Amino acid sequence: MGNALRFLYKRCCKPTTAGVSNGVSTPNDGVSTPNDGVSALSHDLFQFDTTSQVPEGLSNHVVSSKKAQANWYRKLLEAWREAKPPPKTPEEASRFVIQTLKRHQKADVQGLLAYYGLPRQPSASAPTSLPQGFKFELQTFPVDMKAIPDGDTITVYVSTTDPRESSNLPREVRLAADQRSKARAAKNYTKADELHKKIIDSGYRVLNLQNQEILARKYRIRLRGIDAPESSMPHGKEAKEELVKLIQGKCLRVLVYDEDLYGRCVGDIYCNGKFVQEVMLKKGLAWHYTAYDQRVELATWEKEARAKRVGLWASANPEKPWEWRKNKRQRVA
Repeated sequence: MGNALRFLYKRCCKPTTAGVSNGVSTPNDGVSTPNDGVSALSHDLFQFDTTSQVPEGLSNHVVSSKKAQANWYRKLLEAWREAKPPPKTPEEASRFVIQTLKRHQKADVQGLLAYYGLPRQPSASAPTSLPQGFKFELQTFPVDMKAIPDGDTITVYVSTTDPRESSNLPREVRLAADQRSKARAAKNYTKADELHKKIIDSGYRVLNLQNQEILARKYRIRLRGIDAPESSMPHGKEAKEELVKLIQGKCLRVLVYDEDLYGRCVGDIYCNGKFVQEVMLKKGLAWHYTAYDQRVELATWEKEARAKRVGLWASANPEKPWEWRKNKRQRVA
């Protein structure tokens, strides 16, 4: 992906890896970043689902036998799968463990929390203010220019170490990633390529970042509330170029609200503190898509661009992309 992309990735994503990472490396007495413990717990639970083995170092932190530990992991795995959404922060994960194992010895529960670097006495609540209609959040790897086909659609990849992704990672994908890693270690590249194709067909991909292989899930994103000119329309090229300028090589925060008819996640995109839709509207490179979005601020940003006659508003009567698409369908029919 190039040195610049690797540098940006190192600065904004910083995954923990060991071979192909479909979880995170096993924790020790210290956890390097705040959410590593959550990811490690998620990984170990689903590793337990595959191997029925608890982490090797856990016995150094708890008093009960490995048979008892396996019982905890069965309970935690079942509860994790039923959690909607699963824990994402150390505080949430700590409360989850304490609640799930409330009938077990306090020394074991405290030891398990210490093993994952989770708080032993989480605060009573961790309130968050989420926008109305918000469903889930994505923290992406740096975006490749080839993943930006136009001014309102992008393809992104999210690490499967993320607690939400880890809890939903299909078992066959996890196994294929492990088998691919072993095939590459044995220099059986034909088998490795076949396994990677299987992974890709399942909506995932192994990315090479910082000379380490990371298992990631693919998402197609439709920018919520705007409609940019299609690539072959006037200003379509400019809209795409502006979006590339904004997000290429950068990690994004995506707040997902819905899924459209084409299977794309409809979401708000934030990049380095900027609201991407706001920039596109203010530069006159997109319409406020009022058929699907009634936010006053988006209407205001479009109105400001119209008044300044910037971007597509330099034309007296620019063709609307939804009308262009309708006319194109009629011509084909």
